[in-house]
Amino acid sequence: MAKEAVKARELKRQKMVAKYATRRAELKANGDYDALDKLPRNASPVRLHNRCKLSGRPRGYMRKFGISRVVFRELASMGKIPGVTKSSW
Repeated sequence: MAKEAVKARELKRQKMVAKYATRRAELKANGDYDALDKLPRNASPVRLHNRCKLSGRPRGYMRKFGISRVVFRELASMGKIPGVTKSSW
C-alpha cells in the first residue's frame, strides 16, 4: 500500500498536466521553448506515472482495468470483475 502522500502527489500532477495541456501545446506549436521552460515541471505529462486506483502500487499496473495485478487477482478471485473468470485446464 502506497502512502497517502504519494497518491496525493500523483493526483496533484495529473491536475496540473490537465491545467497546462493547451498552453503547452500552443508553445510547442510555436516553437517557444524558453516559455515552455518557465512552466512548472509537474505540468509535463512525462512526469506522470500510472498507479493502482485502489492500492497505489506503481508496478504491475494493468491499463485496461486501472489497477495493479495483485488487486486484479484478488478482485477476480472474489468474482467482482465482470467478465473475468479464473481459468483452469
